[in-house]
Amino acid sequence: MENRAQWGTRAGFILAAVGSAIGLGNIWRFPAVAYENGGGAFFIPYLFALLTAGIPLLVMEFTIGHKYRGSAPLSFFRMNRKVEWLGWWAVLVSFVISTYYAVIIAWAMSFSIFSFNLSWGSDTEAFLFNDYLNLTVNPGETGSLVPGVFIPLILVWAITLGVLFKGVKKGIEVANKIFIPTLVVLFLIIVIRAITLPGAAQGLETFFAPNFDAIMDSSVWVAAYGQIFFSLSIAFAIMITYSSYLPKKSDITNNAFITGFSNSSFELLAGIGVFAALGFMASQLDVPVQEVVTGGVGLAFVVFPQIINEFPALNGLFGFLFFLSLVLAGLSSLISISETYIAGLTEKFGISRNAAVGIGGGFAALISILFATQGGLFFLDAADYFINQFGVAFVGLVEVVVIAWFLRNLNDFQAHANGISDLHLGGWWKVCLGLITPIVLGYMMFDLFKTNLLGEFDTETGNYEGYSDTFILFGGWSVAAFAIVVGFLMTLKRWDSKLIDESEKEVG
Repeated sequence: MENRAQWGTRAGFILAAVGSAIGLGNIWRFPAVAYENGGGAFFIPYLFALLTAGIPLLVMEFTIGHKYRGSAPLSFFRMNRKVEWLGWWAVLVSFVISTYYAVIIAWAMSFSIFSFNLSWGSDTEAFLFNDYLNLTVNPGETGSLVPGVFIPLILVWAITLGVLFKGVKKGIEVANKIFIPTLVVLFLIIVIRAITLPGAAQGLETFFAPNFDAIMDSSVWVAAYGQIFFSLSIAFAIMITYSSYLPKKSDITNNAFITGFSNSSFELLAGIGVFAALGFMASQLDVPVQEVVTGGVGLAFVVFPQIINEFPALNGLFGFLFFLSLVLAGLSSLISISETYIAGLTEKFGISRNAAVGIGGGFAALISILFATQGGLFFLDAADYFINQFGVAFVGLVEVVVIAWFLRNLNDFQAHANGISDLHLGGWWKVCLGLITPIVLGYMMFDLFKTNLLGEFDTETGNYEGYSDTFILFGGWSVAAFAIVVGFLMTLKRWDSKLIDESEKEVG
């Protein structure tokens, strides 16, 4: 639409896209994935996956948003009215993720304060689960509200919704111009300090030591594609929404390359910092680095506090900087995730942006309270696993198959991107999206369904993390199903006739 919000500068868009891509997973997921899948040799399939799936998918989603000038649901509706549900499915996946992602940022806020006097003590695992999260209930039980999580959660949502209320140019763009440079500077300080610690060299040697035999294993290549897919905010409806705010003349292809390589560069930086710190910890404990390698929540909130305890000086300062980095990375991603449903609600129901922020963001904030209870970690763990694996990954597979195989829009999208980009797409782009990406994602989904439906987890119950059938059904499968069912239901509401009338003009 003519009065559609726009980014103030190209740099503003790129920082926002990079801010969305750089999230908590870059810091606590990538280092462990790389180490477990060949170390230095992993960068071969990782780079191949970036060039054959990550950047091609970014180009496709940037093109969709830019060409159809709408949120993900409106863009898919304008592409073909029969696939509007696909846009809503992606939006609902983002909605679910926003409800628990905010809680992890709240944890990081709390730990940034704990850093000053090392409140977690010597037993950091007991502190996290017993003292802080007060995890004294069984999976499926909520227990009572945990004030130490709930209070910073309010602050997380206040910042996020405050930025969203300000809009695209004055809110999201300004926030990312502050968050992302600050994040990079803080993390550089952390990395420089980490690599100067005793034992850091052993940690880096462990991280980069190449195991070329590993890259002959198909699972390593699947892990590389999975890491690229999940770390670039693809199939979250984010990149479609963000690119819809670009001016008519924007270099889509170069923007995609800049975003993709910036995200990967930060992941490499995170890997260096994390393994240098793990090497230091191993030297302090006099054990091999392999014995202290971990990822996920345990790395951030158990292992890193242990490492900070052992720092020779300025423990509190470096602890604060590390957890502040997590907060900034998390906030930039949460803002982008929330913008997907804010934009969708505004266009679908014809309401003001402020109303959409209040309704959509307010509802997400309300649901997030569930994860601030004593049993919140169990709900968060199940929801995160199922919505990511059977939401994000599945949406990505369906999206690329529908566009490449059924609607056959790749030629049209290629022409659109080439018409406004300095770097022109060749046949490689269509081969990647039409063949390589669907095959790899299809294999990933087949393996996931086989593992979850046939109960191949190494536990007594056969379920993920050994959870009961009832909890997996209601805390896992139902969460993933919610996104697609509500996505279909949202298509029952008709679009404003003005949006339909303007569709030809906007797309043309």
